Amino acid sequence: MVSFATMTAAPGWLREELVTLAWCWRLSRRDGVVIGLTSHDRDLVAGGLVYRAAPGMKPSAIETSDSLDAATMDMEGGLASEAIAADDLDAGRWDGTELVLFVTDWTDPDVAPVAVARGSLGTIERRGAAFAAELQGVTRALDRPVCPATSPSCRAVLGDRACRVDLAPLTHQRRLVAVDGRSVTLDSAVTDAGAMAFGELLWIEGANCGLASPVIAAEGAVLHLAETPPLAGALPARVRLIEGCDKQLSTCRTRFANSVNFRGEAHLPGNDLLTRYPGG
Repeated sequence: MVSFATMTAAPGWLREELVTLAWCWRLSRRDGVVIGLTSHDRDLVAGGLVYRAAPGMKPSAIETSDSLDAATMDMEGGLASEAIAADDLDAGRWDGTELVLFVTDWTDPDVAPVAVARGSLGTIERRGAAFAAELQGVTRALDRPVCPATSPSCRAVLGDRACRVDLAPLTHQRRLVAVDGRSVTLDSAVTDAGAMAFGELLWIEGANCGLASPVIAAEGAVLHLAETPPLAGALPARVRLIEGCDKQLSTCRTRFANSVNFRGEAHLPGNDLLTRYPGG
């Protein structure tokens, strides 16, 4: 049994002897897609969003609490092509989805719904025609380190607020003309193909639209990805390419002239200091 903080006080309808209660799930994916599901036997409209009847969708036991303990909860449901499709789960579109779980009066869904839990989807497991997902509570964020650990390589992501490198000159658009396992072929090579190592390929068209694939290496117009693209899709398809960085100080200094923003300790002795030289 897992503890989640209660977000609103129970309204009068929830204290009645006969309660017309329905569970509702609001899921907001990282790509902007928002869907609603309900345990009721008919669709409900709450807050302008249609919550589709989803028989078989159920959460694990829930206990409300005002503690700050990191909390998780399991939820299970069936795969439906119009809501949560198997291909989308396999492609990772649902990873990190923000979820709000609440109960409402199915006779008047817009009147005082009670939020029970909120968080983001963690591990998602396929079980045939069903799935199981872990809902991580908002207090899970308290488990994160309060300060970064030292590292010889840069901890920033190329182009983020810590790095501050302008990504516009490092961004290119191409069309994919072939996919062979983890290797994809572009219609034309990036001027400096070597710069694509540790970069990113973002699909902006086709069945993989919205998904990103890390680039390991490049040879001319051929890119080698970290993993096989989730869906084959129709080719050619447009993609956006962002050059990469190996997070070394020499690269930051010579290629980007950005050593002032290097977020690492390249000259700090590490745990292997005593093994670098032969013992006496």
